[in-house]
Amino acid sequence: MYKDYFGLKDKPFSIAPDPQYLYMSERHREALAHLIYGLQSDGGFVLLTGEVGTGKTTVCRCLLEQVPEDAEIAFVLNPKVTAVELLATICDELGIRYPQDNQSIKVFVDGINQYLLDTHAKGRKTVLIIDEAQNLSVDVLEQIRLLTNLETNTQKLLQVIMLGQPELKAMLERPELRQLAQRITARYHLEPLSQQEMVGYISHRLKVAGVERPLFPAATIRKLYRLSGGVPRLINLLCDRALLGAYVKEQNTVSHKLMAITAREVFGDPSADGHQQKSALRWNWILGSLALASVAAVAATTWNPGQDTAPAPRQPMAPAQVVEQTVVELPAVTASPAQPETSEVDVLAWPSHIPLTQSQQMAYQTLFRVWGHDFAPEQMLAGDYALQQGLRFLNKRGSLGSLRQLNRPAILTLQDQHGQRFFATLTGLNADVATFVIGDQIHTVATSDLMEQWYGEFTLLWQPPSAYSGAVPPDEEGPMVLWLEQQLAHLMQREPRPDATLRLNGLLLDELQQFQQSEGLAADGIIGPITLIHLNNHLAVQHPQLTAPTEG
Repeated sequence: MYKDYFGLKDKPFSIAPDPQYLYMSERHREALAHLIYGLQSDGGFVLLTGEVGTGKTTVCRCLLEQVPEDAEIAFVLNPKVTAVELLATICDELGIRYPQDNQSIKVFVDGINQYLLDTHAKGRKTVLIIDEAQNLSVDVLEQIRLLTNLETNTQKLLQVIMLGQPELKAMLERPELRQLAQRITARYHLEPLSQQEMVGYISHRLKVAGVERPLFPAATIRKLYRLSGGVPRLINLLCDRALLGAYVKEQNTVSHKLMAITAREVFGDPSADGHQQKSALRWNWILGSLALASVAAVAATTWNPGQDTAPAPRQPMAPAQVVEQTVVELPAVTASPAQPETSEVDVLAWPSHIPLTQSQQMAYQTLFRVWGHDFAPEQMLAGDYALQQGLRFLNKRGSLGSLRQLNRPAILTLQDQHGQRFFATLTGLNADVATFVIGDQIHTVATSDLMEQWYGEFTLLWQPPSAYSGAVPPDEEGPMVLWLEQQLAHLMQREPRPDATLRLNGLLLDELQQFQQSEGLAADGIIGPITLIHLNNHLAVQHPQLTAPTEG
């Protein structure tokens, strides 16, 4: 629509992959170098992680263009599979024959092992590349590790490259995966672009599309960087929509004000309640005429918060009892003498009388205090303390709209007017105003002003079911699947299916995906942190909230 207006021969900021628009920043070249090192090494695992949209798949495409001629590549794009399905996929990728309808892991493994030996004898190497590896289950990861056991005196016969989101790093720190973690020979975490790299990225894409004049002035670039945090996918979304807005307004360039309006359209307008109303309408099919008495009944069979210890698998799970946590009001914060206890400001800043080095620890202390716990950072790491209290951390990048949906107090990474980064605990959020505890002070700020200082990074606490030990993909079984069955049965007002061998497939998987879709989530059928938080919001378990009851 706007191509002719700006003299473009193509849309420069399409999120669809196009080799001619490839821009390799210094960070991407470093990531590619690590992957190439993995291909040239003597085996083991190579790990590439990064937030959604930072360009992991782009780096992988570059890698495939530089694969040595003596390498055989098996590329797994969809890791949401069982161990048997993964082995079958590897066999299909490598052209290994196996009996039709085979379900024996041994048959698959024997075939792969023979293939690895034959390939090595020919002087060739075999590489397994797995994209979106954070979706692999523990059982599947262990099976992959076992495949790498085949080795000669000098090298392993299978090299594995895993690409995934930051959750993959956390998963590999689990005790049951320590053997796999010890085999990682190279790892790299792909960070977003710097502001200077972002300028080069935008200029490159505009030049390829046929325009070399600057369409984004310096002030707009600074605004865009604050809004996108340097994540290429977000840059593309914002630039594409902003160019459309400039065309509609008949502007020759994108102003910083237009970029701010664009961000509210892309990330969700904080002042609009329409999303929540639509969400409520989508849930009518589940909740129907659920009365308050029914909600009280649901409370009697919700999870029992506790330690992350899972019962033995394949055993029926008795209905859990609700332990209702008291919603703890934030204690009064001692303000500095020069400022009132609560003040409304346009720009948030770290208190000058407190060392900036205390920013993160004080934010953790405030967050735990909201949950009713006294955290002493000098005694224990925040992650360990959270687990001790039956809680988990969730680190994400999102918008105020996503924070509203999650509805949990959160630590936000902010930047002041001097470019200095600090941590603040968001304790309240309504249509127009956000409330923060910053150090020992309480401040409120207009949500429109907040967008000037926030990159989208946040950390929150959430409370998993006691049986939870990690994300559960489709077709799995065990205590978490039985727990999910109970909760969806209550929400949909049907009888639960008392089957100790119930798997996450069929009707249960359909119901989970319908729930995810109704909440605006990716309908991937995975029982993960985001899905569990949204479920908890419907299950009458009390927890600290960001929004007032009328808004949540």
